[in-house]
Amino acid sequence: MPSCSFAVALAMAGVFLFPALSRAETAIRIAAPTEWRQADDMQALVSSLEDWLDARVDWPRREVPPRIRFVSQWQAAARYGVTASFQRGRLQGLYDPGSSEILLVRPWDRRNAKDVSVLLHELVHHRQAPHHWYCPAAQELPAYRLQDAWLADQGLTLDVNWIAVVLDAGCTQRDIHPE
Repeated sequence: MPSCSFAVALAMAGVFLFPALSRAETAIRIAAPTEWRQADDMQALVSSLEDWLDARVDWPRREVPPRIRFVSQWQAAARYGVTASFQRGRLQGLYDPGSSEILLVRPWDRRNAKDVSVLLHELVHHRQAPHHWYCPAAQELPAYRLQDAWLADQGLTLDVNWIAVVLDAGCTQRDIHPE
């Protein structure tokens, strides 16, 4: 291969090392993480995120999609409880399993990957809702991991306090003082 450029040699090595992947499949896999950007409306955006989740989780897509509403920071905190806004920064979204409703906190922009990742996080909770969890906080670790993976597909990182998430997901009592 002395006459080939380095890039061509790498491409050829990829074909030989991964023969099952055609060039078309590789192009689709590269393009798929940005499919959400082409969504014309909220329904198309949710569908794109649900497709991404279908490929990564065992919890099935629910027959009835969640209702999605936009609320103020104050409305979300009042609905969820004031302490929610202090655990991991500003409250950006929440899921109400009783009404199958996702609340997204304004400002929220469907063209912003970090905002869209909040919707994805809440869609995970919608899928988790029919299943048993030791405590509601146990659902957070898988939701944050999926949100982080989706953002990684976009070339971004999730800014979250992983220690707090893991501790909360353990469902242990807090404020335990020995006597």
